[in-house]
Amino acid sequence: MELHRARADSLPASVPTDRRSDSRGFTGSDAQKRARPITSPGCDTKSTLGHSCHDPCRAAWTLLFHPVRKVSFQSSRHPVIQSSKLSPPPPAQATETPTRPARFWLRSLGGVGTLSAALLLGLTAAPTAPAAPTASEGPAADTAAAITHEAENAVISQGVVESNHTGFTGTGFVNYNNGTGSYVQWTVNAAQAGSASLTIRYANGTSTNRAMDITVNGAAAATSRAFPGTGAWTTWTTATITADLKAGANTVRAAATTADGGPNVDHLAVDAGGPAPGGKTPVEINGQLKVCGTKLCNQYGKPIQLRGMSTHGLQWYSQCVTSGSLDALATDWNADVLRISMYIQEGGYETDPRKFTDLVHSIIEQATARGMYAIVDWHMLSPGDPNHNLSRAKTFFTEIARRHASKNNLLYEIANEPSGVSWSKIKSYAEQLIPVIRQNDPDTPVLVGTRAWSSLGVSEDSDETEIVNSPVNASNIMYTFHFYAASHGTEYLSTLSRAADKLPMFVTEFGTQTASGDGGDNFGRAQQYIDLMASKKISWSNWNYSDDSRSGAVFKGGTCDNNGPWTGTGPLKPAGVWVRERTRTPDDFPTG
Repeated sequence: MELHRARADSLPASVPTDRRSDSRGFTGSDAQKRARPITSPGCDTKSTLGHSCHDPCRAAWTLLFHPVRKVSFQSSRHPVIQSSKLSPPPPAQATETPTRPARFWLRSLGGVGTLSAALLLGLTAAPTAPAAPTASEGPAADTAAAITHEAENAVISQGVVESNHTGFTGTGFVNYNNGTGSYVQWTVNAAQAGSASLTIRYANGTSTNRAMDITVNGAAAATSRAFPGTGAWTTWTTATITADLKAGANTVRAAATTADGGPNVDHLAVDAGGPAPGGKTPVEINGQLKVCGTKLCNQYGKPIQLRGMSTHGLQWYSQCVTSGSLDALATDWNADVLRISMYIQEGGYETDPRKFTDLVHSIIEQATARGMYAIVDWHMLSPGDPNHNLSRAKTFFTEIARRHASKNNLLYEIANEPSGVSWSKIKSYAEQLIPVIRQNDPDTPVLVGTRAWSSLGVSEDSDETEIVNSPVNASNIMYTFHFYAASHGTEYLSTLSRAADKLPMFVTEFGTQTASGDGGDNFGRAQQYIDLMASKKISWSNWNYSDDSRSGAVFKGGTCDNNGPWTGTGPLKPAGVWVRERTRTPDDFPTG
């Protein structure tokens, strides 16, 4: 993701903003994410064919010497040539680059196995990405407790998505066909069973009541509920009912009961948000984490799943990591974990070790104060061999482990995205560094990057078997996997599923876009990953919590420089709206 971190607006028009790519299509997550700035006038001649070629220079060499192949998304592999930016990211702009509409390539999960039918309902949504409410929408668009589910992204029967009447949230609304039985159906996730308020936002430009039946999991929650005229199709209002939700996936349907059909429906808001159970923070509930078998377990020995966000490169976007933004992440997003991404090269740690080590110390303390777990991310991208930075890593993690050994909320990610290097060399690096950490901190889980931009080797024609057959000789460790949904399809998804049955896995970085961290979002494919990770208790952090111009940064341009606003959906890009919704549902952490 190093390459992707560079801002898209800093890249010459002739250079694509795709992150990276290998000959097989693992577009470097780093390249996409950060499109990083490069401080040297010369280019590194290393191939960008890897999963996360974050290096802007690599991108240029890839374009010059590696012809871009068109690859059908019907193939299990997704080759995408990605490139990082060739210059440092400029200041965030007040306006954001428009995001292309999402395209959905839904296909069989193959070896992933069958997921719950209720969960899969959410994968058949219309191919448009959710967008944040317009500025004129006001507070009705989102509240601290409600999670918004746009109608245009739901299952639609006998209706069409339109956008010809202003005032809607997201990218449009659903116009029901004139007929009984037409409906919009949402999949709503709840962390635990209980009563919830379901609020439908609608417009009815006629004087006729357009009644609907509201059902939850097939049971009637409201029969022939009135949706009277609102005076104009551009005048939106809400109707609220109370219904019981079960823990997990719920199906909510609004079906027309008259020959006139239903009103125009904008979205469904569900009060599924809120603090962790009992008002406690994730760390208060779970305490010291440890690896048990193939799972990440809490202080009670119970498998858990952490969900949260990754910062962008601290050398470019430290202004996005503030007291206000972290308050929002902890209390509005209800995030369990913050990944602190400290680049080593690209103007990062190697340029001023003291400065960046102190910055990481500070952010760890801030995450700790808010009850979140903190992943200390040694964000190496280029060179792709982690051994290049072994001495620096020993120095850095020795100080981090000494300073924070008494804390119970840390995880150490010791190699972000190795590339162009064998698993044996990555393993050797880990087996030299982990003992140094353990001398000072015997308890904190260690996360080990995998081959080919943490793709478990898939982006370089391998798979998880090389790790299964030769695991790192250390305890209390996990292996990392990175994916970008618009680039990494069935082969990557199936590999993660198989690996999670044999190895402790942690998805420390993912995006809904291409491996460049930019472009259109594939929310359907991303949801398949989300469902898989939920079913196998695979923890994750999304890339990235910044206002970089690329679509993978959750905040709109200028948010960080203006110090917010941070809460709600107003300041978020479509990907931010999507991932916030999936982060903020309270977790049902087991304690008994």
